[in-house]
Amino acid sequence: MRFETQLDTVVLAVLIAGLMPLMCAVIAKWGASDYDNHNPRAWMATLDGLRARANAAQQNCLEAFPFFAVGVILAALGGVDGDALEAISWAFIAARVVYVACYVVDKATWRSVAWVVGYGLVIYLYVLSLY
Repeated sequence: MRFETQLDTVVLAVLIAGLMPLMCAVIAKWGASDYDNHNPRAWMATLDGLRARANAAQQNCLEAFPFFAVGVILAALGGVDGDALEAISWAFIAARVVYVACYVVDKATWRSVAWVVGYGLVIYLYVLSLY
């Protein structure tokens, strides 16, 4: 029963990771009076500053999601300890939230540190899945 509860929270972490690109898109578009919903990608290409960084964070979240989601699936199928899977999943979410925040406020060094932590956690999921 405990593993099922852990799996529920891990699924929630995957869902949050999947929704993070949307959060970044909202940051990029929020309050923009000139947003063009007929051609949003062209509009996004004209952005600068905070909006451009939020859009770049959105792209990175989209790139990071499959690697994380597959890592979680493989870890669950591979019988990785539920506590470890849960802790790693939520640590990844925390690292990605820090990553997005640092990206938006232009803290490049801390953004890179958060990216490395998140990436390392996903690699750790794969390593655990192997053993």
